[in-house]
Amino acid sequence: MLEGLGALAHARVRVWRWDGRALRLAAGPDPGAAPEPPRTAGPTATPWGTVWLEPVSELEGFWLEIGGLPEAELAPLATRLLPVVGALLESERQRAFLADELTSRYEEIDLLYAISEILGQTVRLEEATQVIAREVSTVVGARRASIMVYDESAGALRTVAARGFGLDGLAPVPVDDECSVAARVYRERRVVVYDPTHPDAGAAECGEVRGYQGQAFLSVPICYGAPGSPLRCVGVINLTDRLGGDRFTPGDRKLVTAVANQIGAAVENARLVERDLAQQRVRRELELAHDLQLKLLPSPGVLQGDAEVAARCYPADSVGGDFYTFTRLGRGRVGVMLGDVASHGFSAALVMALVMSAAGIHAAASVTPDETLTALLESLGPELASTEMYLSVFYGVLDPLTGRLSYANAGHPYAFRVPRFGDPERLDATAPPLGLATTGSVQRRQVPWSIDHDLLVLWTDGLVDARNEAGEAFGEQRLLDVVCARRTEPPEAIVGAVLDAANAFGAEPVDDRTLLIMRI
Repeated sequence: MLEGLGALAHARVRVWRWDGRALRLAAGPDPGAAPEPPRTAGPTATPWGTVWLEPVSELEGFWLEIGGLPEAELAPLATRLLPVVGALLESERQRAFLADELTSRYEEIDLLYAISEILGQTVRLEEATQVIAREVSTVVGARRASIMVYDESAGALRTVAARGFGLDGLAPVPVDDECSVAARVYRERRVVVYDPTHPDAGAAECGEVRGYQGQAFLSVPICYGAPGSPLRCVGVINLTDRLGGDRFTPGDRKLVTAVANQIGAAVENARLVERDLAQQRVRRELELAHDLQLKLLPSPGVLQGDAEVAARCYPADSVGGDFYTFTRLGRGRVGVMLGDVASHGFSAALVMALVMSAAGIHAAASVTPDETLTALLESLGPELASTEMYLSVFYGVLDPLTGRLSYANAGHPYAFRVPRFGDPERLDATAPPLGLATTGSVQRRQVPWSIDHDLLVLWTDGLVDARNEAGEAFGEQRLLDVVCARRTEPPEAIVGAVLDAANAFGAEPVDDRTLLIMRI
């Protein structure tokens, strides 16, 4: 790029960087030596002639060199080129930052997927927690990790998994122990983080010497709440002795806190499996898996009034492959996604959990819906290929400021805009389903949107393909007729009316059923 700028200006352009002792070449042809940095911007004598040197104001430590022209022409040219060079350097800095950010995000996706596999495959508490402790400590760079679960009969925390030390001889920690950080985290249900480099850090509440004190540690409560029941703490995950600097970052804290919610479900699931007889264990495991999957789906409350939304998801088995999510994207914009993994049961549920974990990350990091689905395809591609599975998915962004819906549709046939008046408009596919699509095949479309009037209606095929005793399917047209007849009502009322109509029709579901209606 600098060569192009130099060619346009008929000059020689270089960028230097001050390392505290001398100027080092950052971009441009190497002259074989470095100039002495002047105190201020201006002409500078060098072995290759007089050049103009001036600091790039946008980025500290960078200097712009312009040469190859009469001295009188150097300063005016520098004035014109400095903003351009500053913008180029800032763009490169942002690119490097985003590359590092995406690398860390992919590590988080891998971790969440590993835990999803544990939830679907393991039934023993010690086995599940040992794998989780290993995966979490590896991602955050902790030498030692432990997972403690609450033993109701003893009123104490029992260590069930450890990395970096052995379990032999470890006594349970009473939850009322005032000197135990883990006990305090359990009682107060809040994260405790200790940074030994902080001048005001205080590691303990009493004088007893503990092995972890004096080094960084992070303790996070593991909580779980079944639908209709209050959230309760079931254990604590502890991480100590961080690699690469003895301090856990806010990003580490955020990631481990998110993981702890999944660990809670795994711990509760494993404890119930150990407690019950074989038949009871299987039934309870399916119930917990169903609860866990439904907990992954967001509540309308996350939109905080930016949109009206109602959604229902009913797996054909205990768990399924249907999913939806919606998020606030700032300035009133709302992102909404609905998809259907081409199967149901546990295999589809695992893919669904992976998609849900990745969707939030990619939606926040992308600008447009097609970029989001492309990123989703790239991160899920190897897993979809190895399992020979695919999924249809619709992702749209509603913007009340522009009055538009921008969307990308990977092979999902049941996406409609229902206006206040007139016929529903199908939001056609812009790419094949993920797993069948290729990189670069996802396109984006925009449609006008009437704020407070238009409805976004999304559903999966299990709802309209269900057949009654006569073999007749409930069908797309019946669903749209109910929606159109009630299009001015709140989305919650419309969703209820559609499901009531499907039940009254007598259709017997054989696949997962999901319906989402949104108005913004």
